[in-house]
Amino acid sequence: MTAPAAAPAVVVGGSIAGLATALALAERGVQVRVLERSDPPPQGPAAKAAELWERPTVPQSDHSHILTSLGVRVLREFAPWLLESALMEGARLLDLTEAAPAGPRESADDDLVALAVRRTLLELLLYRAVHDLPDVTFDHGTTVRGLLLDPSRTRVTGIVTDLGEHVPARFVVDATGRRASSLTWLTDAGIPVGEDLTCPTELRCFTRFYRLEKPGGPLPGPLNRGNAAGGIWDHYAAVVHPADNGTFAISIGVPTADPATNLLRTSAGFTAAARLSPYVAPWTDERSVTPLTGVRAVTTPPNVLRSTARPGRWQAAALFPVGDAACVTDPLYGRGMSLALQHAFALAGLLHAHPEVGMEQSKRAVRLAEAIYRPWFEQAVHDSRARARLWRSRAEGTPPPPVAPVAPGRPALAEIARAAGGDAAVWRGLVRVLMGLNTPAEVFDSAAFGERVRGCRTDTAATAGIRPPSRAELLASLDTGKRD
Repeated sequence: MTAPAAAPAVVVGGSIAGLATALALAERGVQVRVLERSDPPPQGPAAKAAELWERPTVPQSDHSHILTSLGVRVLREFAPWLLESALMEGARLLDLTEAAPAGPRESADDDLVALAVRRTLLELLLYRAVHDLPDVTFDHGTTVRGLLLDPSRTRVTGIVTDLGEHVPARFVVDATGRRASSLTWLTDAGIPVGEDLTCPTELRCFTRFYRLEKPGGPLPGPLNRGNAAGGIWDHYAAVVHPADNGTFAISIGVPTADPATNLLRTSAGFTAAARLSPYVAPWTDERSVTPLTGVRAVTTPPNVLRSTARPGRWQAAALFPVGDAACVTDPLYGRGMSLALQHAFALAGLLHAHPEVGMEQSKRAVRLAEAIYRPWFEQAVHDSRARARLWRSRAEGTPPPPVAPVAPGRPALAEIARAAGGDAAVWRGLVRVLMGLNTPAEVFDSAAFGERVRGCRTDTAATAGIRPPSRAELLASLDTGKRD
């Protein structure tokens, strides 16, 4: 017994990953039904609606995002109209080479751009476009409670909603984000699932949004990171992410188990820390910026590569996780939106090329997900672990323990970053990896790249006198902010 031929594809979750998958499927002639727990976004002008859009089911939407070069490349190839719409609504493309060491421009540098945009604006524009497609229908306020299976219990044929409605489906896409609800659905159906690969990020982030008093004027300070200003320092991180329409976010990251930094929750404490941070301080000048929000706090989830996104235990055909439902990586590196877009369009292409539902189709989809996510998951695990150990050692006043490289001979990210400040080739390699255009192995495991990194002994930040506050100075500033 199979699902009726007329059954649509069901996408569970109407955020970035789900919307992009629905778009990609509909463009290939597939009828799509999107089931979303939350209410529709506000009507009205896009920039204002994005500002008013509350996303209780997507807590990270209130924090800073950036669309990396990978995400821009995906949009240019599959949804150029969405990129153009974002630019028309006030987003801007950032030329990352403006932060490169001096040297001639290369042809591949045209790829080194990032889109400065609030997540809510990009998502709103995508939602409105998908909502208007004739082959897509939306059900808001709907939660999926379980799966429908064929008699052999090896193929998904639909879903069951919280109201008891049975919705037949050609196949089901799990775009429920970090909840990865398909694992619960499978377990509840008595289908064993494999073990996820996980590693904690040990990261807590505080974010506040601002608006420039003169949105079209010069920026308050240089974007030393190309798409951002600031740095990931030896005991905390402080970074500015420009967005659309003169808005920007300042984000400060600290260890989760560090109650001494709790005062970052307050406006005074947050501002005091930001004003101490290299490259970030100019963006706090009250004469040129206005706060739009209070300080928002979030404890970041662990790095996770789901069992449904890598070869292993067979689960069920016609069920496909996408985006964060397949893999979550350390948000400090801003890969989530871009990887979700890449996976959504690639998955739709695979299902179009291999339409017959069954084990072979599912195996292809799993191999695709693993190829997309595993390099970034492994790098994120390494970087999260190294950062957490370093930050913990600074808090405890002990030497940081060594962290083994991801691959034998691969330079550490901190070592690469120091070399990139004075070597244009290392800078390009690093940025292409950070922006998702090349995997870490493709760049960092090159013998020639490693030699250039090891041959560069200059720390340009230290040479230029750029020094973040010590931990004692940072904590003192928080205490001063409390008294102000």
